[in-house]
Amino acid sequence: MKIIAIPLLTGLAGVSAPALAHTGTGAIHGLMDGLLHPMLGPDHWLVMLAIGVWAALQGGRAVWLLPLSFLTAMSAGAGLYSAGISIASAETWVAVSLLLVGLLLRAPALLPPAAAMGLAAVFAVGHGYVHAAELTGASNLPAYAAGFLLTTAGLHGLGIVLGRLGQTRFKWLNAAFSGVCVLTGAGLLAAG
Repeated sequence: MKIIAIPLLTGLAGVSAPALAHTGTGAIHGLMDGLLHPMLGPDHWLVMLAIGVWAALQGGRAVWLLPLSFLTAMSAGAGLYSAGISIASAETWVAVSLLLVGLLLRAPALLPPAAAMGLAAVFAVGHGYVHAAELTGASNLPAYAAGFLLTTAGLHGLGIVLGRLGQTRFKWLNAAFSGVCVLTGAGLLAAG
């Protein structure tokens, strides 16, 4: 029962609605907004953790290259928004990325590292675009971007640790986390 209850409760907690609050305005508040934003919705923090887990499961140089490709492409996605380039259905793109990365955690070797990096980059463009689109009007984009990149890197690092634990000490962990990602992604898509 415990094996089912933990992922189920984690998944349910992940689909709760975030508080719609902002930390303020100006450069320091832009940084704070950016640091906090990835944590405000399960669609963001679950994907960021999952990229770290996926990197750990890929192993080798992918441990740092997969998160690096995500961070780089996420910056590009934010740049697309700030350049006025529109991405249709970016929120749907984010939910689909959560669903797909959850599935890929069950078969991490399905894609070679270079293809995994490319797919992670595709996922990240949507995340970066949405992060920039949700920027408060008075916040400073460079400070905000630095904040969301730092939080994302931290979540990737935590995901790598979780992925390694799932490979060694807690064999059920990666499968449970994969299930949480798939269920949350599917729930977000169903909610529209």
